[in-house]
Amino acid sequence: MIAFLNGTLVEKQPTSVVLDVNGVGYAILIPLSTYDRLPATGQPCRLLTHHHMREDGQLLCGFASPDEKQMFELLLGISGIGPKLALSVLSGLTVFELRAAIAGNDIKRISSVKGVGRKTAERLVVELRDKIDPAEAFVSKAMAAGDTAGATVLRDTVLALTALGFQQDQAKKMLQAALDAGAHANDAEALLKRALSGR
Repeated sequence: MIAFLNGTLVEKQPTSVVLDVNGVGYAILIPLSTYDRLPATGQPCRLLTHHHMREDGQLLCGFASPDEKQMFELLLGISGIGPKLALSVLSGLTVFELRAAIAGNDIKRISSVKGVGRKTAERLVVELRDKIDPAEAFVSKAMAAGDTAGATVLRDTVLALTALGFQQDQAKKMLQAALDAGAHANDAEALLKRALSGR
């Protein structure tokens, strides 16, 4: 199994690259999110990889980040989703956007990706909802909205609640109740107090 490749970027397109690793050219399929992070051609490049083997051939898929690779492999575990469709999903939605859509049961958002019908989107949500960390789901919603500061506050608050002995599902509900009651994700200490007072 090939875990990653480190070489020189010879060619790049939005859906694929060619990486020269010690004189051997590897053709690698990539999502658009990885394409956006690639260096210029001729520059050193390292990609995490998933080597997909099937009866009619082999595919090598590459990713710029562990999050992308992990989500790709989760998608592959869903009936009806192969490597090309999984790459298409990651090209249509960032990992943060996809996690937020799964956590929010946003079938419409997921089915807006080319090649993903409503039934596939529903199956994706059902099968992955329990595999998305509740803390990460909150953070992903904030990140998808471009609120990186809010994402940090939400993560810190969930971590604080779990450190106090609450289960993650309970921490998520407490945090959601605090936010629904008008608390703002700009001060972790104030948000934690609001979450605790609402119990």
